[in-house]
Amino acid sequence: MDQLEQITGLIALSMGLGWASGINLYATVLMLGVLSNMGHITLPEELQIVGDPLVLMAAGFMYFVEFFADKVPGVDTGWDGLHTFIRIPAGAALAAGAVGDLSPAVGLAAALVGGSLAAGSHAAKAGSRVLINTSPEPVSNWAASISEDLLVIGGLWAALNHPVWFLVALVLFVLLLIWLLPKLWRGIKRVFQFIAGLFGGGQPPVETPSSTPSGRSLPPR
Repeated sequence: MDQLEQITGLIALSMGLGWASGINLYATVLMLGVLSNMGHITLPEELQIVGDPLVLMAAGFMYFVEFFADKVPGVDTGWDGLHTFIRIPAGAALAAGAVGDLSPAVGLAAALVGGSLAAGSHAAKAGSRVLINTSPEPVSNWAASISEDLLVIGGLWAALNHPVWFLVALVLFVLLLIWLLPKLWRGIKRVFQFIAGLFGGGQPPVETPSSTPSGRSLPPR
C-alpha cells in the first residue's frame, strides 16, 4: 500500500507540475522551491535545483513581472504568446524531473504527458484571455489573473497532499478542455475576423465585368 501511495504521489506531482506550468510557470517553480527549503516537501533529486537561491530569485523576479503584465489588457495576450515557447517545454522538464531516476522510459513518458498538459492549460489560459480582452475594462483581467494564481497554488497543494483527488480533478479538467478548446478557437477566429474587418472594411469592392444572360461578358463602364 505504501508503494502504491508513493507511485500515486509521484504521478500526481509530475502531472500537477506540467498542468500548473502551463498556467503560471514562475508561481509553480517559486512555490515548489519555497516549500522544499522550508522542509514541507521532499523533492526528487532532479527537482531539488528549484530550491537553489539563484533559481528562487529568478523565479520570484519573473513572477513579479508576470504579476503586472498578466493584468494589462493586450499585454497579457502578448505575454502568453511569448510564453508558448517557455511554459510547455518547462512543464515537460518539471514533469520528467518529478519522477526522479526511475527509468529513462518513465521520464520520457512523464515529459510527454506533462508537456501535453502544459500545452492544454496554456491554450485554455491564452485563448480565454483573447476573449476577455474584447471587454475594454481591466477588472476582468485582474479577476482572471488572480484566479489563475490561486488555482495554481491550490492545485499544487492538492497534488502534494491529496494526490488521488487531484488526479480525479485532472481527468475532469482534461474532459472540460476537450469540450472547451473548440469553442475558444471559434471565438478567437471571430475576434480576429472582426479586427481584420476593421482594417479592411474601408476598401472599395473590386469591380468585375458583368455578364449577359447569354454568358458573354460586357465591357466595364
